[in-house]
Amino acid sequence: QLQASGGGLVQLGGSLRLSCAASGFTLDYYTIGWFRRAPGKEREGVSCIANAAGSTLYTGSVKGRFTISRDNAKNTVYLQMNNLKPEDTAVYYCAAGVTIPSMVEGRYDYWGQGTQVTVSS
Repeated sequence: QLQASGGGLVQLGGSLRLSCAASGFTLDYYTIGWFRRAPGKEREGVSCIANAAGSTLYTGSVKGRFTISRDNAKNTVYLQMNNLKPEDTAVYYCAAGVTIPSMVEGRYDYWGQGTQVTVSS
């Protein structure tokens, strides 16, 4: 089971750190992805991090503002979000899959329940 947390309401330019914690299995072997669904839009990939070596991918709109990291000892993956913008408002989901780093939803097998991020202007 994956549990995403850390969402909330923040002002333009603020920061949040999302966490994705696993229970019942070890995240070490999985690529972890963060996805988001904004109101009225399709879910999109935000970032992902490989199981080993920690190679990462970011969608263009968050590059330079978001940082994904993992702490395998805590069985947790983080998404540090800085300089938040209203267009970052969405429900954020984490997912785990045995895959190369990818923004393709179908490559992920396990999904968390989502955490709401709202950025006010």
